[in-house]
Amino acid sequence: MALNLCIAQLNPTAGDLPGNARRIIDAAQAAHAAGAQLLLTPALSICGFGAQDLLWRPAFIDACQAAVQQVADATAALPGLTVVVGHPQPAPQAGGAAPGMARCHHAASAIRAGHVVATARQQTLPAGQVFDAPRHFLPGDGSPCVFEAGGLRVGLLIGADACPTGPADPVQRARQAGAQCLAVVDAAPWHASQASEQEARLARRAQTSGLPLVYANMTGGQDELLFGGGAFAVQADGTLAGRAPAFEDALFHVQATAQGSAGPLALHASTAAPLPPDEALWRALALGLRDYVRKNGFQSVLLGLSGGIDSALVLALAVDALGAARVHTVMMPSPYTAAISLEDAREMARRVGVRHDEVAILPAFDAIRQSLAPLLAGRPEDTTEENIQARVRGVLLMALSNKHGHLVLTTGNKSEYAVGYCTLYGDMCGGFAPIKDVLKTRVFALARWRNAHDPFGTGANPIPERIITRPPSAELRPGQTDQDSLPPYEVLDALIEACMERDQGAAELVAAGFRPEDVAQVMRLLRLAEYKRHQSAPGPRVSPRAFGKDWRYPVTNAFRDPGPGG
Repeated sequence: MALNLCIAQLNPTAGDLPGNARRIIDAAQAAHAAGAQLLLTPALSICGFGAQDLLWRPAFIDACQAAVQQVADATAALPGLTVVVGHPQPAPQAGGAAPGMARCHHAASAIRAGHVVATARQQTLPAGQVFDAPRHFLPGDGSPCVFEAGGLRVGLLIGADACPTGPADPVQRARQAGAQCLAVVDAAPWHASQASEQEARLARRAQTSGLPLVYANMTGGQDELLFGGGAFAVQADGTLAGRAPAFEDALFHVQATAQGSAGPLALHASTAAPLPPDEALWRALALGLRDYVRKNGFQSVLLGLSGGIDSALVLALAVDALGAARVHTVMMPSPYTAAISLEDAREMARRVGVRHDEVAILPAFDAIRQSLAPLLAGRPEDTTEENIQARVRGVLLMALSNKHGHLVLTTGNKSEYAVGYCTLYGDMCGGFAPIKDVLKTRVFALARWRNAHDPFGTGANPIPERIITRPPSAELRPGQTDQDSLPPYEVLDALIEACMERDQGAAELVAAGFRPEDVAQVMRLLRLAEYKRHQSAPGPRVSPRAFGKDWRYPVTNAFRDPGPGG
C-alpha cells in the first residue's frame, strides 16, 4: 500500500481570494497529472497569512468560504485526489461577536470529489513575536482530524498544533484516532534560523509520536513578513526523508509506503541542500522586495544612490529582484559630496545597467536656508542644516515617484534605525526599506558575498570595491564619518542584537564586557529613535526580532534602565 503525496509551495496574496483559489486549482491539476493522491497546500492558502483584521469582516469570511467552494467545484473532476486547503472558517459560537472580536477558526479542509470530507481547526493559537492569532481566531475544540487518502489514514494538523505548549496534544489525539502519517500545514514566517529550527523541532515530534511527518509551508513576501517554503518530510524515527527547495514555488512529491503490517510508513522524496546563510538571506531579501513591488502593483522602483555601501547594496538587490529595466537611480550631490562618491555611484549604475540621473541639491538647499534665515539668525549651523539636505533629497525622490509612478526604496539599515542615524522625512522617505532588518556589519558581508556570487544571473561584481572599503559617511558636513558619533559598528551591532533582539538590560551588557558608556549611549539612542521608527517604511523581517510587528514599544516612555549598581 502506498500514498503518492504532493506539497504545493504556494505564494498567496492577502485578500486575492480568486487568484489564490486559482493557484490551488492549478497545483491540484498538475499534482493529479503527476499521479498524486493527496495535495497539501499551506495554512491559510485561500486568504493569505497577512489578512489580519480583514478576518473580523463577515463579508471577507463569506468570500473565503466561497473560494473554498470554488476549489471544490474545480477539483471535483480529478478522481482519487484529496486537496487540503487552509482557510478561515466561521465559528458558530461567534455569531453575535462584536466588531473587533474574533469570529472564526483557523481551519484546513480536506476536499475530495467536490466535497469537504474533513476539517481541522487549530487549537494552539500562537501569540508573541509576529504572531497574534488570538486576536483573529477562536481555538478549535481539540477534536482530531484524520481522513483517508490513498488507502492510508492521515492526521491533519495546523502549525503550532504539531508542537503544542498546553496540556492537550493534538498529535497524540490524531494517533489515537488511527493516523498513520502526520500532515502539518503551516505559514511560518522566515528568519535566518527559522528553517533549521522548524525542521529539527518537527523531526523530534515525529520521533516522539512514532509517526512519519510531512510539512507544508508557503513562500513569498507579505508586507514585512517573508515565507521561505522549505517543505520537508521526516521518517517516524526523526530522520530526514526529503526537503523542497527554499524560496521557490514548487510541487514537492513524497511517496509513503507501508513496511509490513505493523511497521511505520516509510517516506521517500528528493532532498534539496540547505542554502548557505548569505545566499539564503540574499534570496529572502530579493523575494520580499519583488513581492512587495508586484503585489502592490508597482512597475518600477527608484532610489537615491549616494556612492555609499547601503544604497549600493539596495541597488544590487533591486536589480536582482526586478531586473535593471525596472530600477532607476538618482544621485543628489551636496557641497559636501566627495568626488569619489559621484564616480563610484556612476560606476555602479553602469555595472548593473540602470538609468542614472544626477540632480544637485545646492540650489534648493540655499533657497531653504535663505527662507529660514530671519528665523535662525544668530544660531550656529548644526544638525538642522544637515537634515535640510537630507529632506531636500526626500522631496526630490518623492516628486519623481509621484510623476513617474516609481516606488521609492529607502536604503537605511537596522543599525541606523536602531539608533536614529537617519533623517525623518529625509533619507527615511519612501515606501519600502529592503535592508531595514540587516545590521551594518552584515551589510558589508552581503556586499562582499554578492560581488563573489551571481545568484540571479544579473552580473558578477556589481559593487565597486571602493564603496565597500571607504569609511561610511552621510556626507552632510565636511569630513564626516558615521563613527564620529557612534561606537564601532562591530560593537554597535553586538549591542543592538543583545538589547533589541534578546531584551538584555544594561547590567547584563556591562557584565558581558561592553563599556558602560557604550551601553548607556546605545540604550538612550534606541529609546529616543522610537518616534522615527513609528513613521518608517516597512521592510522585510529577516532576524528573530525586527522593528515592526514584533517590536512594540511606546513613543511616550519614561522608563530608564538603571544599569549596574541601581
